[in-house]
Amino acid sequence: AAERGRERITLLGGPPSPAAPPPGCTFHPRCPKAQEICRTEAPSLRNTAPSPARQVACHFPETA
Repeated sequence: AAERGRERITLLGGPPSPAAPPPGCTFHPRCPKAQEICRTEAPSLRNTAPSPARQVACHFPETA
């Protein structure tokens, strides 16, 4: 029931090439929240709140 109320996000473009990934965050070409840091610096893996068992590699996980 909770899933039905969530906003759907449609990603544009194709997935990144594993043979030639883009610089910075691999997903920045498709991410609607990407900023300049995403194009130049790969994010490190970190825990999220409120579930420390869940990890993300994103410069802006709070806004994702």
